[in-house]
Amino acid sequence: MGAGWDTIVNILITGAAGFIGYHVAERLLLRGDTVLALDAFNSYYDPQLKEDRVAALIARFGDRLTLLRVDFADADALEATLRGREFDRIVHLGAQAGVRYSIENPRAYVRANVLGHLNILELARARGVRHLVYASSSSVYGGNQSLPFRVEDRVDHPVSLYAATKKTDELMSETYAHLYRLPQTGLRFFTVYGPWGRPDMAMWLFTKAILAGEPIRVFNGGQMQRDFTYIDDIVGGVVSVLDHPPADDDLPKAGGSVKPHRIYNIGNHRSESLEHVIDLLEQACGLPAIRHYEPMQPGDVPATYADISAIQRDIGFEPQTTVEIGVPHFVDWYRLYKQI
Repeated sequence: MGAGWDTIVNILITGAAGFIGYHVAERLLLRGDTVLALDAFNSYYDPQLKEDRVAALIARFGDRLTLLRVDFADADALEATLRGREFDRIVHLGAQAGVRYSIENPRAYVRANVLGHLNILELARARGVRHLVYASSSSVYGGNQSLPFRVEDRVDHPVSLYAATKKTDELMSETYAHLYRLPQTGLRFFTVYGPWGRPDMAMWLFTKAILAGEPIRVFNGGQMQRDFTYIDDIVGGVVSVLDHPPADDDLPKAGGSVKPHRIYNIGNHRSESLEHVIDLLEQACGLPAIRHYEPMQPGDVPATYADISAIQRDIGFEPQTTVEIGVPHFVDWYRLYKQI
């Protein structure tokens, strides 16, 4: 039975074939819920990885997971696919991800992240869902100089279009919370990593290169810090938040809204040196990294660090996994998956 609710429920997860979506679906299925897993399987990175994630879920959970192949940015297709299907909660994790790709292909981000988010809001409004949890990003903090990043900080100066689309999502969600009293929680994720991770992110790219004896690109001369957050901690936070929708009580919520809408940082609350993480990867791989130092890339920031006091206070979220534990776990999974 899903914790915090009277009965087993059917939950719609967008981006369910993605990294975080796969793990959230797994956690919900493990506790007895049923899942409508929606994904477009786009080719931003190798769709085979997405197929493998979903296949692993179907093999374990069978017909308690229903796979829906549809692009949620297509409103007509979304409506047709979901017609007759029931769900009372949505975890909206689908998006066009990646900071740097948003510079090369900006229209893909507006379509998926802005129009797509609007379609999910309209779906949630029409169905009267009890809670919509959606993915925002630590990227919204842009050029903020003050660390750690707090949900109370102004986020008016994004340094990538990806960040701008995620801030737009937060604003649209606030509007729907105001107009329709739709209960929502936005989660600003901080550098998520772990098994089944994304191949466009540093942990995968570095591991692949180190094991192949190839150089890795280390930006900003190595002067980079990230709040690396292990996937199990992220999922624990997402599910706990899902079970506790914000109240419609006109009281201030995390992020400042007095509507049934709140925003949380969800991170490890530790800003780790990128060089230290590379050291850990070397140890886990048993090989040295060939480090090629390069300037900062457009759209990137030198440091991220999550203030998680709001989600700690409201939900009891406490990350458990340090990079010293999480990095070897990822490398072990990568070797198994790639049969290295």
